[in-house]
Amino acid sequence: MKRYWMAALLSCALAATAAAQERREFGVLVMAHGGGERWNREVAQTLEPLRAEQPLEIAFGMADAGSLQAAVDRLEAQGARRIAVVRLFVSGESWRERTRQILGLAPGAPPRPADDARAAHAAHGDHAMAFWRIHGDAAFALSEEGLMDAPEMGEVLAARARELSVDPAREDVLVLAHGPEDDAENARWLARIDARADAIRRTAPFRRVQVETLREDWPEKRAAAEARIRAFVRRAREEGGRAIVIPFRVQGFGPYRRVLEGLDYVADERGLVADPRVADWVRRQAAALRGELDDADTATARGSSL
Repeated sequence: MKRYWMAALLSCALAATAAAQERREFGVLVMAHGGGERWNREVAQTLEPLRAEQPLEIAFGMADAGSLQAAVDRLEAQGARRIAVVRLFVSGESWRERTRQILGLAPGAPPRPADDARAAHAAHGDHAMAFWRIHGDAAFALSEEGLMDAPEMGEVLAARARELSVDPAREDVLVLAHGPEDDAENARWLARIDARADAIRRTAPFRRVQVETLREDWPEKRAAAEARIRAFVRRAREEGGRAIVIPFRVQGFGPYRRVLEGLDYVADERGLVADPRVADWVRRQAAALRGELDDADTATARGSSL
């Protein structure tokens, strides 16, 4: 009997060791746009609970080969050999192909230059970012979804609307996002974020719920967007109610306070990362990518045995 229990304890210990090893060999790399100190801090704080579950690093700088390389190096130093790359962007289209090339999942990125220290610190002020294929031994899987595709973000919007509302029947809700330059892509942004805004419509009988994009970086498109946004907020007041403005941004309120200057509205000015459901979404993305990496390992093993 004693031998049985010793064998059972040894088996449990070996299983625990194997599980710990497997945990270390899987890592998560979260890509984020990056901003000022507060921007980066709020993203890091939101993702902090995930560090207890597996190695996790953040690469700020959109799709910059230098920051991605540094994050991969940190994960590999912790033992990660399979890495889920989750892009914490509003749109799943943002920087997707460029990132695939940098990770070596698609052709197109040149070899890393010898003077990669200079490339790694490219000036983001003029949107110059390092572009080369990173070095490393890890296998990668890349997320496809953006936050606009995430049902969890509908729950965030609904919660924000409930918190800010006092009389839904006399309130108009405006969900406001950055928006891209291309008109067809912008239409996809509007449709997908509007699908998330359905959660607001279900949570209370608001008078109106509308999604707009500011087209922030393109002056001609932005001028027309600003006019629509201001007209929506102004009408809410003119009709005897008020507007609730909810930013569909990773962090903060962006330029919206300036855009809405002089108008009567209510907003908490919080971005999506202030809500723990963002971490839930990252966790879900990472689990799906881990499954992809497991399937790839299984297929490789089968192929080698033939």
